[in-house]
Amino acid sequence: MTMTDKTQTGRRGLLGKLAMMGLSLPALAAARPAAAEASPAKPKHRTAAYHISDHTRAIKMMRNLGAHRAADANAELVVVAFGGGVDFLLDGAMDEHGNSYESIVDTHVAAGVKFRVCNNTLVARQISREQLLPDVEVVPSGVAELTRLQCDEGAAYIKP
Repeated sequence: MTMTDKTQTGRRGLLGKLAMMGLSLPALAAARPAAAEASPAKPKHRTAAYHISDHTRAIKMMRNLGAHRAADANAELVVVAFGGGVDFLLDGAMDEHGNSYESIVDTHVAAGVKFRVCNNTLVARQISREQLLPDVEVVPSGVAELTRLQCDEGAAYIKP
């Protein structure tokens, strides 16, 4: 075998391999769009758990809720109140300027925001469920609810 024979065999082998690769690339490229079309990307479900334990922060939190809803209308927003944070969710509660919280809460509820109150706080402070605004849900423990939302539902934790 001469040097020319080795070179030609080597070239033929290399050309053959390149040709095989060239044939398989279009097949791979054609398969990718089909796979993408078969399973369209699902929008990501987003949940945010707002923690409030001080009613004086309620107005700021309500503004944050509004801004959050405006930026991401599909996000699930849950407010969890305990300790002093439940005060703004009581019937007749007003801010320091004498404005009722109820209409603002109602606006957020109508948009899908959920408000949850800690039963431990209600018991400790001797607040009856009847004193809460309509549509406010009572959960056994505010801290446990925040933990559940974060661990089980992947909620982002927000404390305004």
